Amino acid sequence: MSDLAKRIVGHYEKHAVAWDRDRQNSHWNDQVWHDRFIGRLAGRATVLDLGCGPGRPVAQHMVERGLRVTGVDSSPTMIAFCRDRLPDQEWIVADMRRLALGRRFDGILAWDSFFHLDYDDQGQMFAIFADHARAGTVLMFNTGPGHGEGVGEYRGDPLYHASLSPAEYKVLAARLGFAVRQHAINDAQAGGRTVWLCERDAPG
Repeated sequence: MSDLAKRIVGHYEKHAVAWDRDRQNSHWNDQVWHDRFIGRLAGRATVLDLGCGPGRPVAQHMVERGLRVTGVDSSPTMIAFCRDRLPDQEWIVADMRRLALGRRFDGILAWDSFFHLDYDDQGQMFAIFADHARAGTVLMFNTGPGHGEGVGEYRGDPLYHASLSPAEYKVLAARLGFAVRQHAINDAQAGGRTVWLCERDAPG
């Protein structure tokens, strides 16, 4: 399993063009949560989008609603799509696990990306979230419904997923000042995703 987790960066770069095409041709079944995230942010708020993919539909949706997006993805091809589609936003090729931008954002999103990290990396990501958050920052990410690892498949290649337990996520979030505002397990309104919407109470 650990070997499969290490392949995730290469997986998305290898399949970037196909993934983008499939994403654009599929029904966007999780917009309700993105609207909840946006609804907690003021106009012109800054958002750090971790694992932003090709920028459409999620980042584009945020930009259309007046937010300023800094997108981070490990795939140069995915970032190239973003720069072409949304040239007025900021796009960075980087691994979220080692991110240190030295600034803070009003919102942080790790959607359909965070759950590809292994247990240890997920735990360590909360310090990175905190380093890029101020008091009042809204954080949204999605996970599996319970503790465990799984391997899916995309275009013939294995695709790793992992999740801590809900209790572990609550402890990790609280330790760094993030209060859980909304949480849904296997939400049918979001394609069966398990979603966490948090807000940072502690000063950044």
